[in-house]
Amino acid sequence: MLDNLSDRLGKIAKTLRGQARLSEDNIKEALREVRMALLEADVALPVVKSFMADIKEKAVGQEVIGSLTPGQAFIGVVNKALTDLMGKENSSLNLSAVPPAVVLMAGLQGAGKTTTVGKLARLLKNDHKKKVLVVSADVYRPAAIEQLRLLAEQVEVDFFPSHEGEQPVSIARNALDYAKKHFYDVLMVDTAGRLAIDEAMMAEIKTIHTAINPVETLFVVDAMQGQDAVNTAQAFNEALPLTGVVLTKMDGDARGGAALSVRHVTGKPIKFIGIGEKINGLEPFYPDRLASRILGMGDVLSLIEDVQKGIDEKTAQQMAKKLHKGKGFDLNDFKAQIQQMRNMGGLESIMAKLPGDMGQMAQKVPEGTAEKAMSRVEAIINSMTPKERTNPLLLKASRKRRIAIGAGVSVQEVNKMLKQFEQSQKMVKSLAKGGMGKLMRMAKGMKGMMPQ
Repeated sequence: MLDNLSDRLGKIAKTLRGQARLSEDNIKEALREVRMALLEADVALPVVKSFMADIKEKAVGQEVIGSLTPGQAFIGVVNKALTDLMGKENSSLNLSAVPPAVVLMAGLQGAGKTTTVGKLARLLKNDHKKKVLVVSADVYRPAAIEQLRLLAEQVEVDFFPSHEGEQPVSIARNALDYAKKHFYDVLMVDTAGRLAIDEAMMAEIKTIHTAINPVETLFVVDAMQGQDAVNTAQAFNEALPLTGVVLTKMDGDARGGAALSVRHVTGKPIKFIGIGEKINGLEPFYPDRLASRILGMGDVLSLIEDVQKGIDEKTAQQMAKKLHKGKGFDLNDFKAQIQQMRNMGGLESIMAKLPGDMGQMAQKVPEGTAEKAMSRVEAIINSMTPKERTNPLLLKASRKRRIAIGAGVSVQEVNKMLKQFEQSQKMVKSLAKGGMGKLMRMAKGMKGMMPQ
């Protein structure tokens, strides 16, 4: 989403050269580029003005020390200013109330509110070990209640039934009463969205808010709306005591100004960002990490957290023992690697969090391409016999033809997959021998692993 902003800000560092101190004169052109980048990203004009004044104040007089270049020193100032603009630090959910802690979800129709309820319920259940109940008070949109029921079933949390003929306030009250009697930690209430802000909608959600007194009132907004998203957030903030914002569709093809504007305009923290349609596509929002990604520095901390959540320790230990005994890395292990990548959000998500060229390369891959490529690899491996998976040297021409037919791909694709497997084999051998430096050099050269 923020590709264009990242590209423009990345070029700024190269324009500042040979200065021992940043001054108003030598950063003039760089400031103009920053301003243009923000306006092109659809950042709200008052936010741009405030941000530019902040950068200028922090940059002028800054000494270029050590091995830094003037461009790097300036980018350091921009990085800090971006972090401050988006809220300085992560703001987590406040669930310290007497159970059940009620979370009310508000937003316009089409922003991804119901899907976000499912994603957040999953996160609370898996990461915070909470007993969660979800309910839909959306009696207007066809199949809204059924959609939430299916999502609750998918993430394995409890669903409180509601019906189209009921009053939304009654639904919310009944769900709260049920949650209290059955000792739930969290009650999540999904409310009706509209195609535009209207008085009836606002009156209804105010009544629900008064009836259930939520500890968290989250506004779900589509980041692809740009400036409109900020205006909508401001209108909701004036009508409801919002406690935070969830930005959805942060992986979409838009300019991303909402991410930089919404905190400044509403005064409310961005608590989560939604990425993709997958049920695990919701991340806590860290301003410093997004600022680093915007400036091409990657988001290694989030990547480490993804690895910790996604890696199956038992599988990893089994593979470590196998390698220690001198047994090779086979196609069963390669398939297990793909599953681990999925658990970490997919190849695109992993690559996007890497700094430098690797992260930029991920931005150029069309959405879903990597997932399709991984599915093809799995289909090819599934078409092999157990003996072929453990001993890929058996795979001669006739076997490859049989496998290609079984997987519904060409023989060329089977050969390509085997080449990727060989590259992974070499990397695993280097890691087993402790050759981390060699491994990193190989990783940089593995651009062929990314789908063309």
